[in-house]
Amino acid sequence: MRTKTLKKNKINVITLGCSKNVYDSEVLMGQLKASGKDVEHEAPAENEGNIIVINTCGFIDNAKEESVNMILEYADKKERGIVDKVFVTGCLSERYRPDLEKEIPNVDQYFGTTELPLLLKALGADYRHELLGERLTTTPKNYAYLKIAEGCDRPCSFCAIPIMRGKHVSQSIEKLVKEATNLAKDGVKELILIAQDLTYYGLDLYKKRNLAELLEALAAVEGIEWIRLHYAFPSGFPMDVLELMKREPKICNYLDIPLQHISDKILKSMRRGTTQEKTTKLLREFREAVPGMTIRTTLIVGYPGETEEDFQILKDWVQEMRFERLGCFTYSHEENTHAYLLEDDVPADVKQQRANEIMEIQSQISWDLNQEKVGQVFKCIIDRKEGQYFVGRTEFDSPDVDNEVLIDASNTYLKTGEFVNIRIVDATEFDLYGEAV
Repeated sequence: MRTKTLKKNKINVITLGCSKNVYDSEVLMGQLKASGKDVEHEAPAENEGNIIVINTCGFIDNAKEESVNMILEYADKKERGIVDKVFVTGCLSERYRPDLEKEIPNVDQYFGTTELPLLLKALGADYRHELLGERLTTTPKNYAYLKIAEGCDRPCSFCAIPIMRGKHVSQSIEKLVKEATNLAKDGVKELILIAQDLTYYGLDLYKKRNLAELLEALAAVEGIEWIRLHYAFPSGFPMDVLELMKREPKICNYLDIPLQHISDKILKSMRRGTTQEKTTKLLREFREAVPGMTIRTTLIVGYPGETEEDFQILKDWVQEMRFERLGCFTYSHEENTHAYLLEDDVPADVKQQRANEIMEIQSQISWDLNQEKVGQVFKCIIDRKEGQYFVGRTEFDSPDVDNEVLIDASNTYLKTGEFVNIRIVDATEFDLYGEAV
C-alpha cells in the first residue's frame, strides 16, 4: 500500500504597493524564518510554494484593482488545487475586509495591518518580541528601508491612509539604532527612512519633532554610509534637519516631500495646512540651507473643483521650481475620505491629459539638469548588473523611482554593493551614462 507523501509547506509572500508594505513583508518573513518556516518572497511560478500570503495595497483605484486581481488569481489557483492556502493582509484587507470576505470567500483568512501576531498564528508560527528589528530583507543587499513611524495624524482630504494605518506612532531611537546596526552587519550601506510622515517623527514619544536627533544616532552606526529621507510633510518641517544634512556626509542631500498641489484654493480644499507662498518660501529655504540638494515631490491633478486656472497655476509653478525629481498622479475618489463628499467633477481623460502635461514639463527639466552633470564625477553605489550594464545611483537618486547610472560592463568590472566614483559621459531625461574613474 502506497502512503501519501507529505509535501513540506513552503510560504510565498507577495508584496503589492509601497516601500512600507515591503518593510512589513520583511518583518513577517523574519518572524516566519525564526519559527523554522520555509519562506520566500515572490517565488517563481514553477516553485511558488503551497501557502500564499498576499500583502495588499488599498491606496488608490489602480492599486486596489491590482490587489483584487492578485487575490482572485490565487483564489482560483486554490480552487484548482495548485496551492493549498491563501491568506491576505495589508491595507486593502484592513479597509475592505467585510466586502472581500463576501466577494472572495475562497481565501482562508483576511488580516488587517496591525494583526501580525494573528497572521503568524494562522501560519503556524509564534510572534517573537525579541526579534525586534530583525527582518528578511528583499531589497538588494546594499540598501534597506527603515520604517521610523507608522500611521498619520494629518487631515488631508484625499487620503485614506489614516483609515488603513491608524494614528501616527513613532518608533524609539534605541529600537531604530538597533535595527540599523543589524542591517549594517548584514552588509547594508544605505538606509532609506520611510514613514507616512517623517516631519512628525518624535512628537508622540519625545514631545518634539526629533528627526535630527534620530539622524545623528543613525549616522553613528558603523557601516552605514548613506541615509536617505522619504515622505516628509511640508508644514512643520524640522529645519534643524537641513543643518545636519549640510554637515553630516552620511545624510544624502536628498528629500522626498510630496506637495500635491500649489493652487491656494485646491490646497485649502485638500486640507494641507499651507499656501503657495509658504511652500515656495520653504523650498527656497531648503535650497539656501543645502545648495545642490535634490528635492523629489509628487503632485495630484484632477482633484475635485480643479479648474483650468488652478492647473495653469500648477504648471507655471512646476516650470519655476525646477524640481530635480517629480511624479504626478491623477486624483482617485476614495470612500470615507473628506474629499469623497465633493463631486469628482474632472473627467478621467482630462485628469490623464493634465498628468501627461506635467510630466512633459518635468521631462524637459530633467533633461536640462542631467545635461549639466555630463563631465562631472559622482560617488555611486552599484545596485546590480543588468544586460551589458552595471546599474548604479548617485546620492541624489532613490531606487526604483529616480535616475540610474549605467556603466558599460564590457570594459569595466564593478562589484555590486560597492561605492565607486563615476564620471558622467552622457545623459538622457531619466538616465545617466558613466565610466569608473
